[in-house]
Amino acid sequence: MLALTVSRVRRTAWFLAACIFLLISGCTEAKVPTALERVQKDGVLRVITRNSPATYFQDRNGDTGFEYELAKRFADSLGVKLEIETADNLDDLYGQLGREGGPNLAAAGLTPGGDRSSQVRYSHSYLDVTPQVVFRNGEQRPTRPEDLEDKRIVVLKGSSHAAQLAELKKQFPRITYRESDADEMVDLLRMVDVGEIDVTLVDSNELAMNQVYFPNVRVAFDLGDSRGLAWALPASDDNSLLEKVNAFLDKAKQDGLLQRLKDRYYGHVDVLGYVGAYTFAQHLQQRLPKYEQHFRQSGQKLEADWRLLAAIGYQESMWQPDATSKTGVRGLMMLTNRTAQAMGVANRLDAKQSIQGGSKYYIQVKDELPESIQDPDRTWFALAAYNIGGAHLDDARKLAEQEGLNPNKWLDVKKMLPRLAQKQWYRKTRYGYARGGETVHFVQNIRRYYDILTWVTQPQMEGGQLAESGLHLPGVNKTKPQDTPSDEKL
Repeated sequence: MLALTVSRVRRTAWFLAACIFLLISGCTEAKVPTALERVQKDGVLRVITRNSPATYFQDRNGDTGFEYELAKRFADSLGVKLEIETADNLDDLYGQLGREGGPNLAAAGLTPGGDRSSQVRYSHSYLDVTPQVVFRNGEQRPTRPEDLEDKRIVVLKGSSHAAQLAELKKQFPRITYRESDADEMVDLLRMVDVGEIDVTLVDSNELAMNQVYFPNVRVAFDLGDSRGLAWALPASDDNSLLEKVNAFLDKAKQDGLLQRLKDRYYGHVDVLGYVGAYTFAQHLQQRLPKYEQHFRQSGQKLEADWRLLAAIGYQESMWQPDATSKTGVRGLMMLTNRTAQAMGVANRLDAKQSIQGGSKYYIQVKDELPESIQDPDRTWFALAAYNIGGAHLDDARKLAEQEGLNPNKWLDVKKMLPRLAQKQWYRKTRYGYARGGETVHFVQNIRRYYDILTWVTQPQMEGGQLAESGLHLPGVNKTKPQDTPSDEKL
């Protein structure tokens, strides 16, 4: 009887111990994953940015931009994919960053400080920029803050530039300005360039990238000292992702990555322009004879006009087989590595391979256009798509249709292409910002080169010998053969 009682007591004790253990276990909260752990578990880094030339946009080679490249490298360092989101304006960007389940960070050329500091946490700086006052050449140049009084000034809403003007206004009450959430920096530079406004404020890096497209824009003076751009993360006590970001940016500065990206995006500007008929004529004699046969062979094989292919080559490299850009495009036809591989080009610096690959790619782009686009327009559309990509060309065609224009006519669509660089228009498109104005110049230049090639290769000129006395130059010989497809004005 005693043994049975002891046994029951033991069983009861074990039962109570088990209940207590389960009760304690149930009351213990599961460990909440850190921000870094969530990113690694999801396998995706979500970054919000601006759709602009200095941050993120798409060109014919895909996603690009300084902030995109840097964020992509960070995502790669974490072993996760990069997912890009774009905001309509800075208020929207900070709002999205602060919402539950929002982006992990913002990479958008942001300047720490001001009222935003309580909303977010900023990373270490990665690029020093100087705020600059710009004006229109030919107008009286402002040289000091008080000269901004009574000027027409527009800046981006919620920007550090707006905060600077707010401080200046306390000292100089007649300074008035408007904050716009419907424009991007390129829009403001354009407005200064054409005289719609007198002044705007721009960071030195963005001006360096866009200066060539706005020839009337000049720097009036620097407004304050240089300052560092930074990424922004949601306000939180969790520093796990922020510490990773800072470590990455510090390393990128030490190993030269930031300097390489800076040189790539801000250290140079690819200027598109017509170099002049006589310079072109000189290159016709000195350079084209070395490669003419390759253009002819590609044209014959692809059933294309070799002179148009040669005009593309001249626009891309001025017929220089070793041409190399800082963006990684190389060769006489300036092919990206990806395009070269797709076209079967093993060596981009081999003139023959480059001409064959570039010609093949152009024909492929042309074949992919909708059947509704007929020649000669089809040729010009193909050149545009070759330069800007089919996606952005589709955006321009849709804008043309919305304006009651013909989306299958180059004369109509080329009016819409520059709008892809203006926020009020590209925000309505599927693929966003693009330098459509460059594409118009690209096509126009090629058509000019093609015209000259057609003039100097009339039947009596065939055979590769381009006698200097036989050159038909614009403004010198007004005649033009009847077989050129240039049947509309540029």
